[in-house]
Amino acid sequence: MSRAQRAISDLKLGFRPLYRQVREILIKRIADGTWQPGQLLPSEPEIAAELDVSPGTVRKALDEMTAENLVVRRQGRGTFVARHDDARILFQFFKLLPDSGTPEFPESKVLRVTSGVHEEAAGRLGRQPKERIIVLDRVRMLGGRLCVLERIHLPAFLFPELENREIPNNLYQLYATGFGVTIGHASEQLKAVAATADEASYLQVDAGTPLLRIDRIAFALDERPVEWRVSLCRTDRIHYLSDLR
Repeated sequence: MSRAQRAISDLKLGFRPLYRQVREILIKRIADGTWQPGQLLPSEPEIAAELDVSPGTVRKALDEMTAENLVVRRQGRGTFVARHDDARILFQFFKLLPDSGTPEFPESKVLRVTSGVHEEAAGRLGRQPKERIIVLDRVRMLGGRLCVLERIHLPAFLFPELENREIPNNLYQLYATGFGVTIGHASEQLKAVAATADEASYLQVDAGTPLLRIDRIAFALDERPVEWRVSLCRTDRIHYLSDLR
């Protein structure tokens, strides 16, 4: 029995549909770096032969992964591991739009990157209280106007030496290509808050101005929480859009 077939056999203990078991194996290959962002996957018949399942089962698994934006199908070319490029981030993870309604990817300016013990962040990320946490503060602009103040918390062991790297605008692409951590999905909580004096100075509003607070935990493909992000958003020119289907 091949390693892939043994993996299928092990997963059957959960009595899940076969295509779901195949999906888990394929996602694991992305999560562990066997398949890199942008890489062309083997054909459906090749995957089916390797895993000893039908091509239809593989197709159903890939259909679900396509719906989850983990892979991209390109007509006549095949199926590719999705990249965290600007277009995907804008579609999947950035829900703030100018009131004009025209989507645009925000620009960013890093304020500081520090690291140390941060017990609250460690708890939110499922880490031990004394583990080192990287904290990245930045502001974001839409159309050249300040709109978001962000604080991002990351487990330092997953992102070694991040403090010494140039921080790009697109963090999720950096996570994937620089550290092998691909974001699969995120969970957000929204709340209205009043700007403190410090927050107001960064966002160029008056203290006490209403802000939208977005509290997000982002999960890697293996379901580990890998980022805690708190975004404080001006809403005088922008709004949060969630497309419910």
